[in-house]
Amino acid sequence: MKGLQGKTALITGASSGIGQAIAIRLAQEGCNVAINYRKSAQEAEDTEAMALQTACGQAANCAVKTLLIQGDVSKEADILRMVNETIEKFGSLDILINNAGIQTESASHEVPTEEFDRILAVNLRGAYLCARETIKHLLAQQRSGVIINISSVHEVIPRPMYISYSISKGGMGNLTKTLALEYANRGIRVNAIAPGATITPINESWTEDPKQQAIVESHIPMGRAGTSEEMAAAVAFLASDEAAYITGQTLYIDGGLTLYADFREAWSA
Repeated sequence: MKGLQGKTALITGASSGIGQAIAIRLAQEGCNVAINYRKSAQEAEDTEAMALQTACGQAANCAVKTLLIQGDVSKEADILRMVNETIEKFGSLDILINNAGIQTESASHEVPTEEFDRILAVNLRGAYLCARETIKHLLAQQRSGVIINISSVHEVIPRPMYISYSISKGGMGNLTKTLALEYANRGIRVNAIAPGATITPINESWTEDPKQQAIVESHIPMGRAGTSEEMAAAVAFLASDEAAYITGQTLYIDGGLTLYADFREAWSA
């Protein structure tokens, strides 16, 4: 896609799932990729290997470069270090992908305060801090840039038993719009994608159980779950110059889940 080759992208939570697929796809498009991980260095190394294989094949001299960065996006000091290391390695930071996210299941009246705070710290506060530091860099260098937030259909669909997660994604929608409006005239575009049911490790509770997967997919008009690669393709588009006139938008990639599937057959006048 236009405008991606030679750019530098930092992807948070890139050691598995959607984040991993995004790192691989952006490398394929010619981006240098900074791969953030929190715990598993091995998974991050696997992402790096796949990204380089996709981008370079067996070529001895490959223009695409990678960087592994351990860091917890709930910690401001880690975010400052991640952004600085990326800029020091590649000389710039052009694209930020706020992908890191966590969720836990609990009745809303029983959520411990510590758990609530932890989820908001990773999913929303961390995304803001990463965006803040990226914007500071872009403004200081008088560069254009792109921020893409990985939201969820639960930005608009309430999710009982996951109130902290739902709140974080609702907030991410407003974060996207506010930053997009504030920095549109500075050459910084901010958008989000909102995946629906997607086959990733975080969803193993239903992807590993055929009966549960069938229940999930029964609510999707297209009749199937999405893949990480489909999410990554949309991110590559939004990050590219093909999307140069798009900002402040959340693109729902959900097989029609947000179309109110239960209304496929009219049951009221």
